[in-house]
Amino acid sequence: MRIAFLFATWLLSFGALAAPGEVATLDRSTWPEQLDSPTLFDVASRAEILMFARVLLASESLDEPSLAQRLGLRTINLEAVNNLRQRLWQRLLSNYSFAQRSCDQDASFCFLVEDMDTLRQQAAKFQLSDDSYYIKWAEPSRLFHARYLDEQLRKAALFPQSSSEVDRFGDHERNGATMNDRLFLLTFDSAANATPDNTAWVAEYLRKAKMSGTFFVLGKDIQARLNERSVASLQATYSMQCIGVQGWEFRSHSHWLDWQDSVRRSVERVKGKLPENYMPLFRPPDGQRRGDAESFFRAQGLQVALWDIDAQDGAGKLQPDQSAQRVLTLMLLWRHGVINFNIKQDGVKTAMPWLITQTAQSGIGWEDCQDGFR
Repeated sequence: MRIAFLFATWLLSFGALAAPGEVATLDRSTWPEQLDSPTLFDVASRAEILMFARVLLASESLDEPSLAQRLGLRTINLEAVNNLRQRLWQRLLSNYSFAQRSCDQDASFCFLVEDMDTLRQQAAKFQLSDDSYYIKWAEPSRLFHARYLDEQLRKAALFPQSSSEVDRFGDHERNGATMNDRLFLLTFDSAANATPDNTAWVAEYLRKAKMSGTFFVLGKDIQARLNERSVASLQATYSMQCIGVQGWEFRSHSHWLDWQDSVRRSVERVKGKLPENYMPLFRPPDGQRRGDAESFFRAQGLQVALWDIDAQDGAGKLQPDQSAQRVLTLMLLWRHGVINFNIKQDGVKTAMPWLITQTAQSGIGWEDCQDGFR
């Protein structure tokens, strides 16, 4: 009865959280341990998985009108929402199975989870005592995951009328879901603004760290650089890195009449001038693309390259430290995936190095850009 009462009380608080659209971030200093070993990465991963599972389970108690109100929408695509929930549960179960392999080395947050039923049971009763070593983390983490879940549910509720990275339209689209455990790929989006452009700085940082990333570029930006400098200079900037395209301009490719020409022109420019770096990948700006475009992309030999870990580092959204801590929390939750940074925000020069430093001893790996979407 006490557990049921506490859970019911918590459900009420769940419905009174932040307004729709508030971006989730978590102060990682609330977590009392450094991620300086694979085992401690797993401990933190188990904790984030259980907390998100708890929030996800709670959201299922909301009926359709209540969920729509919570997400700030008049109507929702409930089928898409339920499909997302199912995928989230499957990934949580898989991730927890990986994360509990080190339970013989550190039993923190280790519970009997053998299947989906036992995962849901553990999520329903997951809570920390007031004297827990991790108590300062508990409430901030719950708020983070509730807000993050809202972000995902809202995108699903609007899909496919408003397309995003929350779901795929077919096998020609890739995200980080099938990557191996503990492997992450760094990707960098362009944006509508011309400056600042931190490509040269980020590419050089990655080369010095013996790492690589995939830079999704705009055709017009590449043309502007070619107007100012030589092809050799541009090739030197992207040396040892990969390049995909985002179209000629940073604008929605779901309603733009010239979207096909935008993709073709960009591919022609990048493939012609930077053939050693070019990857046959299209990253839709803001994830917006048409659901009936599979035949076009296949004819062009392109894959649509989505992501599943978003830094939310666009202008005015999060500060660099908040963005970095958001990404790290999602790395612990999803345990593998494609990370999306904005190359035209100066915060990337702070957030990305911090992230790499924080995970240097955690047992994760950074996927080579040549293999990331295969």
